[in-house]
Amino acid sequence: MHIKDVLLAPGNGAFFYDDQEAIRAGAIHDGFIYAGEPITPGFTSIRVPASSLSVGLALIDDTVVWGDMMNVQYSGAGGRDPLFDTSQISDLTSRVVAPRLLDVDASQFRDSCTKVFEPVERQRLPLAVEYGVSQALLRAAAHFQRKTMAEIICGEFGLQLPTRRVPIYCQSGDAREINVDKMILKAVDVLPHGLINSRQKFGVGGQTFMEFVKWVAARTGEIGLPGYQPVLHFDVYGWIGLEIGLAPQSIADFICKVAESVPGFTLNIEFPADFGSTQAQIENYAEIVSILDTRGSNARIVVDERCNTLEDIRLFAEAKAAHLVQIKTPDVGSIADTARAVLICKANKVGAYVGGSCTETDLSAQATVHVSVATQADMMLAKPGMGVDEAFSIVGNEQNRLLAMLNRRRTQNENVG
Repeated sequence: MHIKDVLLAPGNGAFFYDDQEAIRAGAIHDGFIYAGEPITPGFTSIRVPASSLSVGLALIDDTVVWGDMMNVQYSGAGGRDPLFDTSQISDLTSRVVAPRLLDVDASQFRDSCTKVFEPVERQRLPLAVEYGVSQALLRAAAHFQRKTMAEIICGEFGLQLPTRRVPIYCQSGDAREINVDKMILKAVDVLPHGLINSRQKFGVGGQTFMEFVKWVAARTGEIGLPGYQPVLHFDVYGWIGLEIGLAPQSIADFICKVAESVPGFTLNIEFPADFGSTQAQIENYAEIVSILDTRGSNARIVVDERCNTLEDIRLFAEAKAAHLVQIKTPDVGSIADTARAVLICKANKVGAYVGGSCTETDLSAQATVHVSVATQADMMLAKPGMGVDEAFSIVGNEQNRLLAMLNRRRTQNENVG
Protein backbone atom coordinates (compact mmCIF):
# COMPACT_ATOMS: atom_id res chain seq x y z
CA MET A 1 0.00 0.00 0.00
CA HIS A 2 2.60 2.49 -1.11
CA ILE A 3 2.49 6.13 -2.13
CA LYS A 4 3.53 6.73 -5.73
CA ASP A 5 4.04 10.49 -5.68
CA VAL A 6 3.73 13.59 -3.50
CA LEU A 7 2.03 16.76 -4.74
CA LEU A 8 2.21 20.23 -3.22
CA ALA A 9 -0.25 23.05 -3.85
CA PRO A 10 -0.09 26.50 -2.20
CA GLY A 11 -3.36 27.71 -0.73
CA ASN A 12 -5.13 30.13 1.56
CA GLY A 13 -6.11 29.80 5.17
CA ALA A 14 -9.64 30.87 5.99
CA PHE A 15 -8.69 33.99 7.97
CA PHE A 16 -5.53 35.97 8.83
CA TYR A 17 -2.37 35.59 10.89
CA ASP A 18 -2.33 38.29 13.60
CA ASP A 19 0.51 39.68 15.71
CA GLN A 20 -0.93 39.08 19.19
CA GLU A 21 1.81 41.03 20.95
CA ALA A 22 1.14 44.16 18.89
CA ILE A 23 -2.61 43.87 19.46
CA ARG A 24 -2.11 43.40 23.19
CA ALA A 25 0.15 46.47 23.18
CA GLY A 26 -2.74 48.58 21.92
CA ALA A 27 -2.77 48.43 18.11
CA ILE A 28 -5.90 50.16 16.82
CA HIS A 29 -8.28 48.88 14.16
CA ASP A 30 -8.20 50.82 10.88
CA GLY A 31 -11.05 49.23 8.96
CA PHE A 32 -10.13 45.56 8.84
CA ILE A 33 -6.39 46.05 9.34
CA TYR A 34 -4.49 47.11 12.44
CA ALA A 35 -2.55 50.37 12.40
CA GLY A 36 1.01 50.39 13.66
CA GLU A 37 4.18 48.34 13.45
CA PRO A 38 4.40 44.60 14.13
CA ILE A 39 6.27 43.30 17.18
CA THR A 40 6.38 39.51 16.80
CA PRO A 41 9.29 38.30 14.62
CA GLY A 42 8.30 37.27 11.10
CA PHE A 43 5.34 39.63 10.77
CA THR A 44 5.68 42.37 8.14
CA SER A 45 2.39 43.89 9.29
CA ILE A 46 0.15 43.25 12.29
CA ARG A 47 -2.43 41.38 10.18
CA VAL A 48 -1.25 39.07 7.38
CA PRO A 49 -3.46 36.96 5.06
CA ALA A 50 -3.25 33.34 6.20
CA SER A 51 -1.47 31.02 3.80
CA SER A 52 -1.55 27.23 3.67
CA LEU A 53 0.12 24.41 1.78
CA SER A 54 -1.75 21.32 0.59
CA VAL A 55 0.08 18.01 0.41
CA GLY A 56 -1.37 15.36 -1.88
CA LEU A 57 -0.48 11.67 -1.76
CA ALA A 58 -0.89 9.83 -5.06
CA LEU A 59 -1.77 6.24 -4.14
CA ILE A 60 -1.24 3.03 -6.09
CA ASP A 61 -4.71 3.24 -7.68
CA ASP A 62 -4.04 6.87 -8.73
CA THR A 63 -6.38 8.25 -6.08
CA VAL A 64 -4.95 11.44 -4.56
CA VAL A 65 -5.69 12.18 -0.90
CA TRP A 66 -4.94 15.57 0.63
CA GLY A 67 -4.05 17.28 3.87
CA ASP A 68 -3.47 20.97 4.61
CA MET A 69 -0.60 22.63 6.48
CA MET A 70 -0.89 26.00 8.20
CA ASN A 71 -0.18 27.71 11.50
CA VAL A 72 -2.63 29.27 13.95
CA GLN A 73 -3.89 32.85 13.94
CA TYR A 74 -1.57 34.04 16.71
CA SER A 75 1.62 32.45 15.38
CA GLY A 76 4.79 33.07 17.36
CA ALA A 77 2.88 33.82 20.59
CA GLY A 78 3.08 31.83 23.82
CA GLY A 79 5.78 29.46 22.62
CA ARG A 80 4.13 28.62 19.30
CA ASP A 81 5.84 27.98 15.96
CA PRO A 82 6.66 31.15 13.98
CA LEU A 83 4.64 32.64 11.14
CA PHE A 84 3.93 30.15 8.34
CA ASP A 85 6.25 30.57 5.37
CA THR A 86 4.90 28.67 2.37
CA SER A 87 8.16 28.61 0.42
CA GLN A 88 10.23 27.36 3.36
CA ILE A 89 7.67 24.70 4.28
CA SER A 90 7.38 23.61 0.65
CA ASP A 91 11.15 23.26 0.34
CA LEU A 92 11.43 21.24 3.55
CA THR A 93 8.54 18.97 2.56
CA SER A 94 10.05 18.29 -0.86
CA ARG A 95 13.56 17.60 0.45
CA VAL A 96 12.87 15.71 3.67
CA VAL A 97 9.27 14.56 3.99
CA ALA A 98 8.41 13.44 0.45
CA PRO A 99 11.18 10.78 0.25
CA ARG A 100 10.01 9.37 3.58
CA LEU A 101 6.41 9.24 2.38
CA LEU A 102 7.41 7.12 -0.61
CA ASP A 103 8.85 4.52 1.76
CA VAL A 104 5.92 3.76 4.11
CA ASP A 105 2.90 1.47 4.10
CA ALA A 106 0.18 4.10 3.90
CA SER A 107 -2.50 1.68 5.11
CA GLN A 108 -0.95 1.84 8.61
CA PHE A 109 -1.66 5.31 9.96
CA ARG A 110 0.23 5.57 13.26
CA ASP A 111 3.21 3.61 12.01
CA SER A 112 3.46 5.85 8.94
CA CYS A 113 3.32 8.98 11.10
CA THR A 114 6.09 7.67 13.34
CA LYS A 115 8.39 7.00 10.41
CA VAL A 116 7.66 10.17 8.43
CA PHE A 117 7.94 12.54 11.41
CA GLU A 118 11.38 11.45 12.61
CA PRO A 119 13.43 14.49 13.76
CA VAL A 120 15.88 16.12 11.37
CA GLU A 121 19.26 16.80 12.97
CA ARG A 122 17.58 16.30 16.37
CA GLN A 123 15.01 18.98 15.52
CA ARG A 124 11.31 18.19 15.34
CA LEU A 125 9.68 18.94 12.00
CA PRO A 126 7.55 22.11 11.91
CA LEU A 127 4.22 21.31 13.51
CA ALA A 128 2.37 22.55 10.43
CA VAL A 129 4.09 19.82 8.41
CA GLU A 130 3.09 17.14 10.89
CA TYR A 131 -0.46 18.45 10.92
CA GLY A 132 -1.02 18.54 7.17
CA VAL A 133 0.85 15.36 6.29
CA SER A 134 -0.89 13.39 9.04
CA GLN A 135 -4.29 14.43 7.64
CA ALA A 136 -3.27 13.05 4.25
CA LEU A 137 -1.94 9.83 5.84
CA LEU A 138 -5.19 9.38 7.76
CA ARG A 139 -7.17 9.77 4.55
CA ALA A 140 -4.83 7.31 2.80
CA ALA A 141 -5.36 4.66 5.50
CA ALA A 142 -9.12 5.21 5.33
CA HIS A 143 -9.03 4.81 1.53
CA PHE A 144 -6.97 1.61 1.60
CA GLN A 145 -9.07 0.04 4.37
CA ARG A 146 -12.39 1.29 2.96
CA LYS A 147 -13.35 2.88 6.24
CA THR A 148 -14.03 6.34 7.60
CA MET A 149 -11.16 8.29 9.13
CA ALA A 150 -12.91 7.93 12.51
CA GLU A 151 -12.87 4.15 12.18
CA ILE A 152 -9.14 4.24 11.48
CA ILE A 153 -8.60 6.22 14.70
CA CYS A 154 -10.82 3.81 16.65
CA GLY A 155 -8.92 0.82 15.30
CA GLU A 156 -5.48 2.29 15.91
CA PHE A 157 -6.27 3.34 19.48
CA GLY A 158 -8.51 0.42 20.51
CA LEU A 159 -11.71 2.48 20.80
CA GLN A 160 -15.33 1.44 20.35
CA LEU A 161 -17.29 2.92 17.46
CA PRO A 162 -18.84 6.12 18.87
CA THR A 163 -22.55 6.83 19.04
CA ARG A 164 -22.61 10.27 20.70
CA ARG A 165 -22.33 13.54 18.81
CA VAL A 166 -19.70 16.00 20.02
CA PRO A 167 -20.97 19.46 21.02
CA ILE A 168 -19.88 22.21 18.62
CA TYR A 169 -18.43 25.54 19.72
CA CYS A 170 -18.62 28.61 17.46
CA GLN A 171 -16.50 31.76 17.60
CA SER A 172 -17.77 35.23 16.80
CA GLY A 173 -14.74 37.22 15.75
CA ASP A 174 -15.21 40.96 16.05
CA ALA A 175 -18.80 40.88 14.71
CA ARG A 176 -19.98 39.90 18.17
CA GLU A 177 -23.64 40.84 18.33
CA ILE A 178 -24.57 39.74 14.80
CA ASN A 179 -22.72 36.45 15.14
CA VAL A 180 -24.17 35.76 18.60
CA ASP A 181 -27.63 36.10 17.06
CA LYS A 182 -26.64 33.66 14.30
CA MET A 183 -25.37 31.16 16.85
CA ILE A 184 -28.52 31.36 18.95
CA LEU A 185 -30.82 31.00 15.92
CA LYS A 186 -28.84 27.90 14.88
CA ALA A 187 -28.92 26.52 18.46
CA VAL A 188 -25.13 26.19 18.70
CA ASP A 189 -24.06 24.09 21.70
CA VAL A 190 -21.26 26.36 22.97
CA LEU A 191 -20.85 30.08 22.23
CA PRO A 192 -19.61 32.77 21.46
CA HIS A 193 -15.81 33.06 22.10
CA GLY A 194 -16.15 36.84 21.94
CA LEU A 195 -12.56 37.71 20.98
CA ILE A 196 -11.93 39.71 24.18
CA ASN A 197 -8.37 40.54 23.12
CA SER A 198 -7.90 44.19 24.09
CA ARG A 199 -8.33 46.53 27.05
CA GLN A 200 -11.15 48.26 25.20
CA LYS A 201 -13.12 45.03 24.89
CA PHE A 202 -12.40 43.94 28.48
CA GLY A 203 -13.05 47.30 30.08
CA VAL A 204 -11.90 48.92 33.32
CA GLY A 205 -12.09 46.25 36.01
CA GLY A 206 -13.62 43.91 33.44
CA GLN A 207 -16.92 45.80 33.40
CA THR A 208 -17.31 45.83 29.60
CA PHE A 209 -16.68 42.09 29.47
CA MET A 210 -19.15 41.37 32.25
CA GLU A 211 -21.88 43.36 30.53
CA PHE A 212 -21.26 41.42 27.32
CA VAL A 213 -21.55 38.09 29.17
CA LYS A 214 -24.89 39.14 30.66
CA TRP A 215 -26.12 40.35 27.27
CA VAL A 216 -25.28 37.02 25.62
CA ALA A 217 -27.13 35.11 28.36
CA ALA A 218 -30.17 37.37 28.08
CA ARG A 219 -30.15 37.18 24.29
CA THR A 220 -30.44 33.39 24.33
CA GLY A 221 -33.75 33.79 26.13
CA GLU A 222 -34.96 36.57 23.85
CA ILE A 223 -34.48 34.91 20.46
CA GLY A 224 -33.57 31.27 21.20
CA LEU A 225 -35.89 28.30 21.07
CA PRO A 226 -37.73 27.43 24.30
CA GLY A 227 -35.40 25.62 26.68
CA TYR A 228 -32.25 26.56 24.76
CA GLN A 229 -29.39 27.07 27.21
CA PRO A 230 -25.95 26.81 25.63
CA VAL A 231 -22.64 26.71 27.43
CA LEU A 232 -21.20 30.24 27.49
CA HIS A 233 -17.52 30.24 26.52
CA PHE A 234 -15.37 33.38 26.43
CA ASP A 235 -11.72 33.70 25.45
CA VAL A 236 -10.30 36.67 27.35
CA TYR A 237 -6.70 36.48 26.04
CA GLY A 238 -5.13 36.93 29.46
CA TRP A 239 -6.96 40.16 30.18
CA ILE A 240 -8.23 39.17 33.62
CA GLY A 241 -4.62 38.91 34.73
CA LEU A 242 -3.61 42.06 32.90
CA GLU A 243 -6.43 44.13 34.39
CA ILE A 244 -7.12 42.51 37.78
CA GLY A 245 -3.61 41.30 38.59
CA LEU A 246 -1.98 37.87 38.69
CA ALA A 247 -3.01 36.75 42.17
CA PRO A 248 -4.96 33.48 41.69
CA GLN A 249 -7.40 34.44 44.45
CA SER A 250 -8.24 37.76 42.75
CA ILE A 251 -8.68 36.05 39.38
CA ALA A 252 -10.94 33.40 40.92
CA ASP A 253 -12.96 36.09 42.72
CA PHE A 254 -13.54 37.94 39.46
CA ILE A 255 -14.51 34.77 37.56
CA CYS A 256 -16.97 33.81 40.32
CA LYS A 257 -18.51 37.28 40.10
CA VAL A 258 -19.01 36.89 36.35
CA ALA A 259 -20.46 33.39 36.77
CA GLU A 260 -22.89 34.61 39.43
CA SER A 261 -24.18 37.23 36.97
CA VAL A 262 -25.45 34.46 34.65
CA PRO A 263 -27.05 31.90 37.01
CA GLY A 264 -28.10 28.65 35.40
CA PHE A 265 -25.42 28.80 32.70
CA THR A 266 -22.14 26.93 32.62
CA LEU A 267 -19.44 29.53 32.04
CA ASN A 268 -16.14 28.65 30.35
CA ILE A 269 -13.32 31.17 30.76
CA GLU A 270 -10.44 30.55 28.37
CA PHE A 271 -6.95 31.94 29.01
CA PRO A 272 -7.74 34.09 32.07
CA ALA A 273 -4.09 35.08 32.57
CA ASP A 274 -0.57 34.57 31.28
CA PHE A 275 1.87 33.71 34.05
CA GLY A 276 4.90 33.77 31.74
CA SER A 277 5.89 30.10 31.48
CA THR A 278 4.34 26.67 31.20
CA GLN A 279 5.29 25.71 34.77
CA ALA A 280 3.97 28.96 36.25
CA GLN A 281 0.80 28.58 34.20
CA ILE A 282 0.26 25.06 35.55
CA GLU A 283 0.81 26.03 39.18
CA ASN A 284 -1.42 29.11 39.12
CA TYR A 285 -4.18 27.62 36.97
CA ALA A 286 -4.33 24.61 39.32
CA GLU A 287 -4.86 27.00 42.23
CA ILE A 288 -7.61 28.90 40.38
CA VAL A 289 -9.34 25.62 39.48
CA SER A 290 -9.16 24.49 43.11
CA ILE A 291 -10.70 27.74 44.37
CA LEU A 292 -13.56 27.56 41.86
CA ASP A 293 -14.24 23.92 42.69
CA THR A 294 -14.22 24.59 46.43
CA ARG A 295 -16.77 27.35 45.94
CA GLY A 296 -18.96 25.16 43.75
CA SER A 297 -18.85 27.76 40.98
CA ASN A 298 -20.52 27.11 37.63
CA ALA A 299 -17.37 28.54 35.96
CA ARG A 300 -14.73 26.38 34.28
CA ILE A 301 -11.16 27.27 33.36
CA VAL A 302 -9.99 26.49 29.82
CA VAL A 303 -6.27 26.43 29.13
CA ASP A 304 -4.90 27.60 25.78
CA GLU A 305 -1.68 29.64 25.93
CA ARG A 306 1.40 27.84 27.28
CA CYS A 307 -0.31 24.51 26.56
CA ASN A 308 0.67 23.67 22.99
CA THR A 309 2.35 20.29 22.63
CA LEU A 310 1.21 16.81 23.63
CA GLU A 311 3.61 16.91 26.58
CA ASP A 312 2.23 20.29 27.69
CA ILE A 313 -1.29 18.84 27.60
CA ARG A 314 -0.17 15.85 29.67
CA LEU A 315 1.33 18.15 32.32
CA PHE A 316 -1.79 20.34 32.59
CA ALA A 317 -4.11 17.33 32.71
CA GLU A 318 -2.12 15.48 35.35
CA ALA A 319 -1.92 18.63 37.50
CA LYS A 320 -5.67 19.30 37.10
CA ALA A 321 -4.62 22.78 35.98
CA ALA A 322 -7.80 23.29 33.92
CA HIS A 323 -11.34 22.03 33.70
CA LEU A 324 -10.96 21.89 29.91
CA VAL A 325 -7.84 21.71 27.79
CA GLN A 326 -7.94 23.26 24.34
CA ILE A 327 -6.13 20.88 22.03
CA LYS A 328 -5.14 23.44 19.41
CA THR A 329 -4.66 21.02 16.54
CA PRO A 330 -2.04 22.83 14.39
CA ASP A 331 0.02 23.47 17.55
CA VAL A 332 -0.11 19.82 18.65
CA GLY A 333 1.24 18.67 15.29
CA SER A 334 0.35 15.21 14.04
CA ILE A 335 -3.37 14.55 14.15
CA ALA A 336 -2.48 11.27 15.84
CA ASP A 337 -1.24 13.41 18.74
CA THR A 338 -4.63 15.16 18.84
CA ALA A 339 -6.20 11.75 19.43
CA ARG A 340 -3.59 10.96 22.08
CA ALA A 341 -4.24 14.33 23.75
CA VAL A 342 -7.98 13.67 24.06
CA LEU A 343 -7.30 10.27 25.60
CA ILE A 344 -4.77 11.78 28.06
CA CYS A 345 -7.39 14.30 29.19
CA LYS A 346 -9.99 11.58 29.62
CA ALA A 347 -7.60 9.39 31.60
CA ASN A 348 -7.06 12.32 34.00
CA LYS A 349 -10.77 13.23 34.14
CA VAL A 350 -10.15 16.61 32.52
CA GLY A 351 -12.32 17.93 29.70
CA ALA A 352 -10.96 17.71 26.15
CA TYR A 353 -11.81 20.47 23.70
CA VAL A 354 -10.55 19.79 20.16
CA GLY A 355 -9.91 23.29 18.93
CA GLY A 356 -7.74 24.72 16.22
CA SER A 357 -7.74 28.03 14.45
CA CYS A 358 -9.74 30.27 12.15
CA THR A 359 -6.75 30.08 9.78
CA GLU A 360 -7.43 26.43 8.93
CA THR A 361 -9.17 24.96 5.86
CA ASP A 362 -12.18 22.81 5.09
CA LEU A 363 -9.94 19.72 4.77
CA SER A 364 -8.24 20.14 8.13
CA ALA A 365 -11.57 20.89 9.82
CA GLN A 366 -13.17 17.73 8.42
CA ALA A 367 -10.25 15.56 9.50
CA THR A 368 -10.41 16.86 13.06
CA VAL A 369 -14.15 16.12 13.18
CA HIS A 370 -13.32 12.43 12.68
CA VAL A 371 -10.71 12.49 15.44
CA SER A 372 -13.06 14.37 17.79
CA VAL A 373 -15.93 11.95 17.26
CA ALA A 374 -13.72 8.84 17.37
CA THR A 375 -12.20 9.86 20.72
CA GLN A 376 -15.49 11.35 22.01
CA ALA A 377 -14.05 14.74 22.91
CA ASP A 378 -16.13 17.00 25.14
CA MET A 379 -16.47 19.70 22.46
CA MET A 380 -14.97 20.74 19.16
CA LEU A 381 -14.48 24.03 17.37
CA ALA A 382 -16.50 25.07 14.35
CA LYS A 383 -13.80 26.03 11.87
CA PRO A 384 -12.31 27.44 9.68
CA GLY A 385 -12.79 31.18 9.36
CA MET A 386 -14.46 33.77 11.56
CA GLY A 387 -17.90 33.51 9.98
CA VAL A 388 -20.35 31.38 11.95
CA ASP A 389 -22.34 29.96 9.03
CA GLU A 390 -19.55 28.40 6.98
CA ALA A 391 -17.65 26.85 9.89
CA PHE A 392 -20.77 25.50 11.60
CA SER A 393 -21.89 24.00 8.29
CA ILE A 394 -18.52 22.35 7.52
CA VAL A 395 -18.04 20.83 10.98
CA GLY A 396 -21.70 20.09 11.75
CA ASN A 397 -22.46 18.47 8.42
CA GLU A 398 -19.29 16.38 8.49
CA GLN A 399 -20.21 15.12 11.95
CA ASN A 400 -23.75 14.24 10.91
CA ARG A 401 -22.57 12.41 7.79
CA LEU A 402 -19.99 10.52 9.84
CA LEU A 403 -22.49 9.45 12.50
CA ALA A 404 -24.85 8.21 9.78
CA MET A 405 -22.05 6.10 8.26
CA LEU A 406 -20.99 4.75 11.64
CA ASN A 407 -24.58 3.82 12.47
CA ARG A 408 -24.81 1.91 9.19
CA ARG A 409 -21.53 0.14 9.96
CA ARG A 410 -22.78 -0.78 13.43
CA THR A 411 -26.00 -2.20 12.00
CA GLN A 412 -24.02 -4.23 9.44
CA ASN A 413 -21.79 -5.63 12.19
CA GLU A 414 -24.79 -6.57 14.34
CA ASN A 415 -26.44 -8.35 11.41
CA VAL A 416 -23.26 -10.30 10.70
CA GLY A 417 -22.92 -11.18 14.36
